[in-house]
Parts: sequence; C-alpha cells; structure tokens
Amino acid sequence: MKHGLFSVICAVALLTAHVAPAAAQGLPGAAERPDSGAGLQTDRAAERERCKADPQKCRAEMKARRQEWCKANPQRCEEMKAKMKQRQEQCKADPQKCRDEMKARREEWCKANPQRCEEMKARFEKRREECKSDPAKCRDGKDRNSGGK
Repeated sequence: MKHGLFSVICAVALLTAHVAPAAAQGLPGAAERPDSGAGLQTDRAAERERCKADPQKCRAEMKARRQEWCKANPQRCEEMKAKMKQRQEQCKADPQKCRDEMKARREEWCKANPQRCEEMKARFEKRREECKSDPAKCRDGKDRNSGGK
C-alpha cells in the first residue's frame, strides 16, 4: 500500500504534465506557444503553488477545464474515457503488471526530472508520516474504488 499512494501521486503528476498541454489545444482561448513552451516550467511551478494554497479550488478548475475540453472535443474525449476505462480493467485483472509499468515510468521520469522527483518523494514521505500519526485522515486502499471519487 505504501507504494500505491506514491504511484497514484506520480500518475497524476505525469498525466497532468503530458495530457494537460495536449488537452489545452482544444480549449477556447488556449494558444500554442511560439517559443515551443519556454516558460512552461515556471507556469507549472506557479500553478503548483497556487494549488497547494487551495487544492479544492484547483481540482474544481481542472474539472471545469476538462469538461470544457470535452465539450469542444467530444469524440476525442470519449476515446480518452474509453482508453482510461480499458486501462483500469487491465490493471484490475493484472495489478502487478501495472505496478511494474508504473514503476518503470516513474523511474524514467525521475531520471529526466531529478529535482521534481525529489520534491515528490519528500511530499510522499511527509504524507506517509501524517498517515501514520493520524490514519483517519488518510484513505486506505479499500476507499479508492468504493465510489469515493
């Protein structure tokens, strides 16, 4: 279970890092950068800080952006939803294979982003300690798939 939370954190970070820029292409008002994304790391860092201050607001904004993108790109949205559902089913059928794949992707990402990786590891360790001291504030693996979304 201790690796599960870290895997989820990494998956969300990687998904956000790779899907959000692609998804923004279909959003009204979203423009591609002529400088091929220079300054993107600064933008992401600022957004991370903002989300730390108000995570619920951040989640709501991300959900709204995703819904807007889906309205603008319904076919692509349905394809992505189907792909995510298929992946969930594959992982449910063979969880060890998914863990191994996630670990390999995480290790590759950490090699490419050592500073961010260390920051995430530190946050994970902090969260783990918080959960040890007050388990009621933390979800266990049973909560994850029982409709708590």
